[in-house]
Amino acid sequence: MPKYIIERTIPGAGQLSGAELHAISQRSCGVLRELGPTIQWIESYVTDDKVYCVYIAPSEDLVRRHAEQGEFPVDSVRRVVSRIDPTTGE
Repeated sequence: MPKYIIERTIPGAGQLSGAELHAISQRSCGVLRELGPTIQWIESYVTDDKVYCVYIAPSEDLVRRHAEQGEFPVDSVRRVVSRIDPTTGE
C-alpha cells in the first residue's frame, strides 16, 4: 500500500494546546472511520506553522478526500517512493 507525506500550513500549529491537538486527532479519526480501513494515519509532526502527516492509502485521491471531509488544509501530498536511514549506508 502506498505511503504519503502530507504538508499542511497551519499558522501557529506549534502553539496548539494539548486539548486542541486532541480535538483535531478525534476529528481526523472520525473521518478515517467513515472512509474505511484502506486509509490509515500513521503519525504527524507539528512544527511552528506546519504539520507533516504520514498516511497509508491506496490513492492520493483518498488522502485528499480525508482532508476535505475533515476540513484540514493541504499544501501538498507526496507519495513516498523509498526510505533511507543511517543503516542504508552500512
